[in-house]
Amino acid sequence: MNATVTVLQPTLAQALWPTTERGQWVRAGLLALLGSAFIAASAQVVVPLWLVPITGQTFAVLVIGMMFGARLGAATVVLYLVEGAVGLPVFHRLASGLPFLMGTTGGYLVGFPFAAGLVGYLAERGWDRSWVRTAAAMIIGNIVIYACGVSWLASLIGIEKAIQLGLTPFLVGDLLKIALATALLPWCWTLAPRLRD
Repeated sequence: MNATVTVLQPTLAQALWPTTERGQWVRAGLLALLGSAFIAASAQVVVPLWLVPITGQTFAVLVIGMMFGARLGAATVVLYLVEGAVGLPVFHRLASGLPFLMGTTGGYLVGFPFAAGLVGYLAERGWDRSWVRTAAAMIIGNIVIYACGVSWLASLIGIEKAIQLGLTPFLVGDLLKIALATALLPWCWTLAPRLRD
């Protein structure tokens, strides 16, 4: 009987900021704060497209997941959601509060930690080091976000309208964000040794 052992790869954050075991908690706390701030800032970035404007929010969520790994990536996104729930203006258009979190876009927000955790899991297995696997991980992460968001929206307005309003208009923008992440993450790995020195 053969047992296979999966060897976890270091994340990009670990490669750029190596630390002792005692310093791990400090690094994790600082990265979570910086990561949640990055997601909040990205939520305010709006790029107008011909169908609907797109924000940088999902891009930031998935990149944080891949850079930080499964646990820290998901925890960072949960921190971001908690910040918004308690009233910090971190959501799109500086929105905040539980009513926004429970509104029509709530399913997408709830899907963020799961997507970040999943792409982080894949990054820990080396998926962020090649363009093909990075693109695949980003597509999988987006599917998780869409599954949660469209399901939530469908419970409010029905499945056909949820697909029409909550999925189809965003596909072009998300493909552009996937392309950007696919170009960025493997390139960062080629720079990592030089940035560390």
